[in-house]
Amino acid sequence: MRSHGCGDLRADAAGQAVQLCGWVDRRRDHGGVIFIDLRDRSGTVQITVDPDLGASAFAVAEHLRNETVIRVEGTVRARPAESINERLATGAVEVLASGITVLNAVKGTLPFAVSVHDEENTREELRLRHRYLDLRRERMNGNLRLRHQAVQAMRRFLEEQGFIEVETPVLTRSTPEGARDYLVPSRVNGGEWFALPQSPQLFKQLLMVGGLERYYQVARCFRDEDLRADRQPEFTQLDIEMSFMDQEQILELNEALIASIWKAVKGVELPRPFPRLTWHEAMARYGTDRPDTRYGLELTDVSDLVADMGFKVFSGAVAGGGAVKVIAVPGGNDAISNVRIKPGGDVFSEAQAAGAGGLAFIRVREGGEIDTIGAIKDNLSDARKAELLERTGAQPGTLLLFGAGDTATVNKALDRVRQFLARELGLVKPDRENDQWNFLWVVDFPMFEFNVDENRLEALHHPFCAPNAEDLGSDPERWADTLPTARAQAYDLVLNGLELGGGSLRIHDSALQRQVLQTIGLPLEEANRQFGFLMEALDMGAPPHGGLAYGVDRIVMLLAGEESIRDTIAFPKTQQARCLMTGAPGGVSAKQLEELHVASTWVEEEG
Repeated sequence: MRSHGCGDLRADAAGQAVQLCGWVDRRRDHGGVIFIDLRDRSGTVQITVDPDLGASAFAVAEHLRNETVIRVEGTVRARPAESINERLATGAVEVLASGITVLNAVKGTLPFAVSVHDEENTREELRLRHRYLDLRRERMNGNLRLRHQAVQAMRRFLEEQGFIEVETPVLTRSTPEGARDYLVPSRVNGGEWFALPQSPQLFKQLLMVGGLERYYQVARCFRDEDLRADRQPEFTQLDIEMSFMDQEQILELNEALIASIWKAVKGVELPRPFPRLTWHEAMARYGTDRPDTRYGLELTDVSDLVADMGFKVFSGAVAGGGAVKVIAVPGGNDAISNVRIKPGGDVFSEAQAAGAGGLAFIRVREGGEIDTIGAIKDNLSDARKAELLERTGAQPGTLLLFGAGDTATVNKALDRVRQFLARELGLVKPDRENDQWNFLWVVDFPMFEFNVDENRLEALHHPFCAPNAEDLGSDPERWADTLPTARAQAYDLVLNGLELGGGSLRIHDSALQRQVLQTIGLPLEEANRQFGFLMEALDMGAPPHGGLAYGVDRIVMLLAGEESIRDTIAFPKTQQARCLMTGAPGGVSAKQLEELHVASTWVEEEG
């Protein structure tokens, strides 16, 4: 049907007869000669329709609408020097049409402009409702091509390293840890349910027991959780697992993998090795375990300086077991007004959204003088003031922003304020212009964190992470005592404040695995019911193994400079987990429910 792609024609094709197919991107009538920009996946080329050289083609061209699908026959010719379009890859040539066939006409009104010349800011709901049109636009088309490049680079690297691609089940059993499962009722086994996998975690460990040694999979995963810009109910992971490798070897291999992706897609040589921070260091300096290290504004703990001062907000926080931390903002005196920090201001609102009651502040003036409320100034001795300025590195013009309260809330609030100020002060470029790639390994995570609502420990990553051998000790009789405070042999890869992936060495001893499950409150009987197949496998000669899983959607989002992973997925869901194009999720017939031995108790809310 066609001999060339629209975007493939260059000056050396002049004189050739060609057949092209594509969409009418734009039609321009210049009084006797009609110009059509014809677009397909490969690009755009100008079609010239002259009535003296192709009367039948001209008759068709007169009535063409944008996005009509056509086939063009014609001859390539060089454009006059004054007409060359340097911004277009095919800008040195045009196709003189001798025939035009309409393959499919647009019969309705386009909901938004699709042309590469009209990248207007269309509402996302409209884009998702008509995703098939949105995919024709240069931005989305380019994002999907970039995604393809990235996934191909992943596969090439892993194949070269001896990894084997293996598919794992999509219908599996529900397990108690992690986010909510998507459940699928079984028709054949009435009253029983499958779950869609949140990750292939257990299956990839079993593949290691099965002797594959090096496995990977571009895996579809499912989580029924509240959504935001970088979450979807179904998403894609690059899942990797390997045997007989220690943590250093795993991190080194994964740095090489990431470097190969950035080289293939962006042409960027990443410096290696990537920096590392322990989890405790990351939380202390940045208030988060996924810090953006492209800029400073680090947190400084001043709890000891203010523990016994007369300002009760500070001293009370420390006395209650919390903390007082501060961000020093160079030039903040001029850049950030009091109104923005006080209730109703944008900086205040960022802290409040993270659970803080507000922010205290000090403005550093010439000669080291400070400007703040009396309750702070009157209770801060000269010696402590000098120590505060030295510890924070504050100079005249610096704004000090304080968070006080329980440590988790202080960290969360100041982390959010830090990110907000970095954007406001221009310390980072907009996403689409970013050219700074600050990779960071965060290591030595705690094995567990305390779930206040359920009054129990829960795994910080998942309950299959191996504990640090030094923390655990060699006496199994003491594991119940040493496990709760042990570090995990776990690691996350962070880029510019976003977690790209995470992994760990795994537990390959069944007795230790049972103890970890008991530590998170899973009785032995229930642990055997849920994970008995894993424990049995671990007793059959399981090798030491570990791995890592990357969020493919998030990697592509960063490579493309997008703000949401929805713009890297062909057919994403909304933040309400709906597909606006197909109308999913939708109702099903009573007969289908009856066959599945289930009934709906949903009642429409009145209103």
